Amino acid sequence: MNASIQIVIPVIVYLAASIGIALWARGRSDGATSQGFIEEYFLGSRSMGGFVLAMTIVASYASASSFVGGPGVAYRLGLSWVLLAMIQVPTVFLTLGILGKRFAIVARETRSVTITDYLRARYRSDTVVILCSLALIVFFMTAMLAQFIGGARLFQTVTGYPYVVGLALFGLSVVLYTAVGGFRAVVMTDAIQGLVMTTAVVVVLLAVIKAGGGVARCVATLRDIDPGLITPTGPNNAVPQPFTLSFWVLVGIGVLGLPQTSQRCMGYRDSRAMHQAMVVGTLFIGFMILCVHLAGAFGRAVFPELPAGDLAMPTLIVQLLPPVWAGIFIAGPMAAIMSTVDSMLLLVSAAIIKDLYIQFRLHGDASAMPVAMLKKASFAITAVAGLLVVIAAIEPPDLLVWINIFAFGGLEAAFLCPIVLGLYWKRGNAAGAITSILGGVGAYIILSLAKPDMGGMHAIVPTTLVSAAGYVAGSLLFRSKEKHSTAL
Repeated sequence: MNASIQIVIPVIVYLAASIGIALWARGRSDGATSQGFIEEYFLGSRSMGGFVLAMTIVASYASASSFVGGPGVAYRLGLSWVLLAMIQVPTVFLTLGILGKRFAIVARETRSVTITDYLRARYRSDTVVILCSLALIVFFMTAMLAQFIGGARLFQTVTGYPYVVGLALFGLSVVLYTAVGGFRAVVMTDAIQGLVMTTAVVVVLLAVIKAGGGVARCVATLRDIDPGLITPTGPNNAVPQPFTLSFWVLVGIGVLGLPQTSQRCMGYRDSRAMHQAMVVGTLFIGFMILCVHLAGAFGRAVFPELPAGDLAMPTLIVQLLPPVWAGIFIAGPMAAIMSTVDSMLLLVSAAIIKDLYIQFRLHGDASAMPVAMLKKASFAITAVAGLLVVIAAIEPPDLLVWINIFAFGGLEAAFLCPIVLGLYWKRGNAAGAITSILGGVGAYIILSLAKPDMGGMHAIVPTTLVSAAGYVAGSLLFRSKEKHSTAL
């Protein structure tokens, strides 16, 4: 059997299973009321157990950057980027520990289904809702673009098929199962995807270490190529300490402002599930991030002249793994990509249907929209949003990891302070949230485009300071005359 076909078979099986789960999940919403359908389609009726909760946070956070872009940078910068990547280990623990219980209680009391629902209940401001919905749509579309590009490039390099074939295959699959199955299909496939990703990274790391003659030999070879490859700051101080410290804000603390992870805090079953997920999710994401980035770094010791970029990791797979195992591995990054995209697609759809159309056109009355029409609209908007990103990805830019980081930073600039400070500071109000969103997003875009010298610091650090200062100043200077919701 042709090697390319052997690689593609595991991928096809995996995609078919995802669509099968979506069809099963679609049946769960049959006969629901309009409000019941919304809670089922966008939040799975708040029924996630601990393992599924852990896996869906891990899978929605891991992305093409985690499997393609990040390891490609680790190939070029060595162990310094592995150290940087490990900042992501507390992601699940921080998200559930800081937001989990309090967020779930508030969401249930206010019947919030989306992040924007919570922000509307907290601030009672149409302006906050519109700004957050627009920020979510713009930055999510950018982030999804990075995911589609990463998956298609990986498929192209590993299988030899054209880039457009890979883009169409997994792009259309993820759009279909998300549009058909909604949140329940997303979290169930996320649980499977988490296991697939973990298996994939172990296989490729073992293959790289074996080809390099063992861990000690790989490290020695990296030192011979460039001593900077085994230092915390990388070759020629490419990863300065201020940049490393600022990553604690971007992919550590800042993850609390990512709607696709915060949304998960609304959908778990009970406190026991949350506590279990904190432990399981932390172990899984730490192990997975370490393995895949070590594979990228050690790959330099095995093949010193590979393309240092998004193609480094796919090339390692082709060179070191048998066709069937290469197919299993490619399912891992595709799982990461799909699980990130499906979460974003669902939130984009929710922002358009629930946060904008139902709220402003139907004055918040979901029952005014028949269930059949709501189902069709949910399917159509989710599908159209996904297809637009697929079309945009046909002519891909390079530097996948930086596109992804830009999108994540923009989301954090918009959502971090309104979500976290809104939960824990009662004096925060709509004026503070609006000032925080406008100031944070504005500062982030200006700093990202102008690229001023900040001593190696990432733009997210001053952006977060501007956003937090704007929230506090706006809340104190423009005191709201309305009382907060009793649920908050």
